[in-house]
Amino acid sequence: MAVLFVHPDRLEIRLTRAEKILSLRRSDIEVPLENIRSAVLTDDPWIWVRGIRAPGTAVPLTLAVGSWKFHDGKDFLLIKGTRTSVVIDIEGAEFSRIIVTTRHSLTLLRALRLPPVESAAATEIAAD
Repeated sequence: MAVLFVHPDRLEIRLTRAEKILSLRRSDIEVPLENIRSAVLTDDPWIWVRGIRAPGTAVPLTLAVGSWKFHDGKDFLLIKGTRTSVVIDIEGAEFSRIIVTTRHSLTLLRALRLPPVESAAATEIAAD
């Protein structure tokens, strides 16, 4: 289960060893908060998936971990089942969109809305 940290200046997604293997990725993901354009909750994360898997692992409607390429760039997916997920749209970063399944979706949204100057420490949020 990935761990999400909302720092004063960035969102950090620390992937587990298994998630790194499934996504064929060696490093964790960091996104500057200033690059995040929107974040929304969804009950069905699968309707937000766009493009083709490259590289990553997918079992339809069950698991999606890794990068998905589409005509304008690429997205990172960490979807498990059909549980509540957060869709984060980003500009000017490695990924255009990150979709992550987490039990703490409301906490993540609240943490992302805080202006960077108000939060003194990172907020730890565990993903499923």
